[in-house]
Amino acid sequence: MTRDHGKKYVDALKKVDRTRLYDPKEAVALIKSTSYTKFDATVEVHLRLGIDPRHADQNIRTTVALPHGTGKSVRVLVFAQGEAAQAARDAGADFVGADDLIGRIDKENFFDFDIAIATPDMMGKVGRVGRKLGPRGLMPNPKSGTIVQPDDLPRTIREVRGGRVEFRNDRTGLLHVAVGKVSFSEQQIQDNIAALMDAVRAAKPAATKGVFVRSVTFTSTMGPGIRVDPAAAQAMSAASEAA
Repeated sequence: MTRDHGKKYVDALKKVDRTRLYDPKEAVALIKSTSYTKFDATVEVHLRLGIDPRHADQNIRTTVALPHGTGKSVRVLVFAQGEAAQAARDAGADFVGADDLIGRIDKENFFDFDIAIATPDMMGKVGRVGRKLGPRGLMPNPKSGTIVQPDDLPRTIREVRGGRVEFRNDRTGLLHVAVGKVSFSEQQIQDNIAALMDAVRAAKPAATKGVFVRSVTFTSTMGPGIRVDPAAAQAMSAASEAA
């Protein structure tokens, strides 16, 4: 099994010229042709940014609405009570509650959800399980648009189900963002990547100096990395805006 997996990767890698920087459209086509998994692999974009993560004012945490979604079913939990809770249920949230949900997370380690949203009045209670939600990236936060007024719950739930994703840099200044599935059309993947590049550019910290996007790599789950020309990737974003 391991030997066969290795051969498939090596065969896929032979299709990629590791010495060149690809145009984004070429890279997307290569992602589809080099994906060899039996399941529908995730398409990922990895960006090395010219930031110093040691400084808080250079860290990035924001969201992007991918026009074609991620291809993944998103399980939404909402901390709300009263009319806000009913609005969340009506909007299709998978889990809605207040003290009951907080208790399940605290005592039962319940984490069968992908995103948590809360109304402002619930944050005092939600803070009690922050030590468990935070490390998993599930703590509601205004920067990620997951602390919302009751009237905004339906719209926010629709957005996160429809393809709004949060991204943040890691400790080394890298961004890793899933932008769809290999089964998507090339145009759909390109559209999602263009939306991501727009969001990254908009999130550029004022304190950052020099080249902001230093390297760009496209890949799929278990597939080889495809190095992309950073200038062309950003031009792809500009072209999408002009359109």
